Amino acid sequence: MNGWDLLRQSDAVGAGVALVLLAMSVGSWVVILWKAWLLLRAHNDVARSISVFWQAPSVDDGLRNLRHFDREGLVGPLVESTQVTTAGTLAGAGDRSQQLTRLLRDALHSVLLKLQAGQVLLATVGATAPFVGLLGTVWGIYHALMGISGAGQISIDKIAGPVGESLIMTAAGLAVAIPAVLGYNVLGRYIGRIEADLEGFARDLRELLVTQ
Repeated sequence: MNGWDLLRQSDAVGAGVALVLLAMSVGSWVVILWKAWLLLRAHNDVARSISVFWQAPSVDDGLRNLRHFDREGLVGPLVESTQVTTAGTLAGAGDRSQQLTRLLRDALHSVLLKLQAGQVLLATVGATAPFVGLLGTVWGIYHALMGISGAGQISIDKIAGPVGESLIMTAAGLAVAIPAVLGYNVLGRYIGRIEADLEGFARDLRELLVTQ
């Protein structure tokens, strides 16, 4: 019996669990492939962008050069935040060092939110998919046993088939959860490396502008 036959024989709860697992699997794989492509490009762009910026003769020239290398917009917003005028506001209170710290911190948080996009979905799928599959298994076994009990004579052959088919849901839950967990961990390592590069750049940029 294939998965389609099993789905057709399920009731509303079993079919709903199967569709939820399918949606989780599709969603997690879309995020994994999209994030892998984005982070690979961002990792290379951040290194090139930082190098190009420090080779420029001025901050304005460096910011113009970033437009050709910073395709994901990760380094540019940090530099642009330091050019914002905050005079006459509470954001402009304090010395130049405090202002730059505040501006760079806010810009860095916005950039990191972009990098973290999709990670919550992977973590959620990895944590909940096994339990969703287990729910489908428990309900399928209950449904199968109720059907067998109404059939009269009970034998091992009649029990083994429906119960074995119900256990497929547990395997499906694990098949959905494992790629999501692996993707979350691997992508998280790349995000951590990019985050460290951006934090280092923000710190160096702050020190440069404080002395100007």
